[in-house]
Amino acid sequence: VLFRQKRPGLGGEIFTVIKFRTMRVTEDPAHQGQLLIDQQCLTPLGRILRHSSLDELPQLFNVLLGTMSLVGPRPLLPRYLPYHTERERQRHAVKPGITGWAQINGRNAISWNQRLAFDVWYVEHQSLLLDLRILSLTCLRVLQRRAIDQTRADYVPLEEERRHSPTPLL
Repeated sequence: VLFRQKRPGLGGEIFTVIKFRTMRVTEDPAHQGQLLIDQQCLTPLGRILRHSSLDELPQLFNVLLGTMSLVGPRPLLPRYLPYHTERERQRHAVKPGITGWAQINGRNAISWNQRLAFDVWYVEHQSLLLDLRILSLTCLRVLQRRAIDQTRADYVPLEEERRHSPTPLL
């Protein structure tokens, strides 16, 4: 039911993030054991959980454990660390969050360069008032179901985006 995954957090230290399992692990026999894309692996309940953003709820345990905050840059995969610029590494100066500035400003509908720039902007402007604004806008975005599609067919991993456009737009 729960999915655990290693992610870099505060100071780049690796911690275990907890989420609801929304996908089954399936290999594509036609592609020599390569994993199928997310859309093909989502369970019916997983689609509902992701569409409603409820798959993130178990991360409240991470908040209680002190490894995450309600608001902050989303914890990304460790394999993305080598692709961060020096400036983008500032995102690790704060605890990762369940929601953040990038999530309310486009989430997966914006490029990695934009998301990481929003994360750095948040770190540079962090305040209680900003956190309250982000929390309220997150509730609004989830209720409106805006930019919450996590199964886009045109999704490009960070390393692919950087290979084609190595200079971030900051």
